[in-house]
Amino acid sequence: MTAATDILALEQKAQDLLFHEARTANTFTDEPVSDEQVRAIYDLVKWAPTSMNTQPLRVLLVRSEDARAKLLPHMAEGNRAKTGTAPLVAVLAADTDFHETLPKVFPHNPNAKDYFADDAARREFARFNGLLQVGYFILGVRAAGLAAGPMTGFDAEGVRKEFFADTTLEPLVVVNIGRPGPDAWFPRSPRLDYDEAVNSI
Repeated sequence: MTAATDILALEQKAQDLLFHEARTANTFTDEPVSDEQVRAIYDLVKWAPTSMNTQPLRVLLVRSEDARAKLLPHMAEGNRAKTGTAPLVAVLAADTDFHETLPKVFPHNPNAKDYFADDAARREFARFNGLLQVGYFILGVRAAGLAAGPMTGFDAEGVRKEFFADTTLEPLVVVNIGRPGPDAWFPRSPRLDYDEAVNSI
């Protein structure tokens, strides 16, 4: 029988880099992550799909020591040390006014912006599609040969007030980025098997 990995168009090495061998890192070396690396990551993952091509994800790179010091008190206690020592921290947020860019990103429908007049529905739409893009971003970090440490353990409202006050950005996930350090990985957790997750009707 043909192995499942042989059916995929993606080469085995890429499968391992993105999925089989990739892990969430908890420690990092002090090797810096450059703006060029982040640009390459973004320029790759921006092509992944979102509903109506809305692309609500916005990325704040926390580089300065002052900004890092402002972020750390909002992280859950168990996340502070690794966020404090990661070479780069990115706050991934959703722009709830994403519809303002629709004339650029969805140009074939000049009236698309009008579909999002309801604030609550637009916020939910932004969150859903922003979280899709968070997943793409993590894979992009892995594609760059780096490790990602995504975290939802933080005070989202505190981060919003600290970094996004008077904006339409809502924080979703904080991601530590860098080369994995010593003892970076927890033991691999089990995954559901195909028959546990997939049904046919």
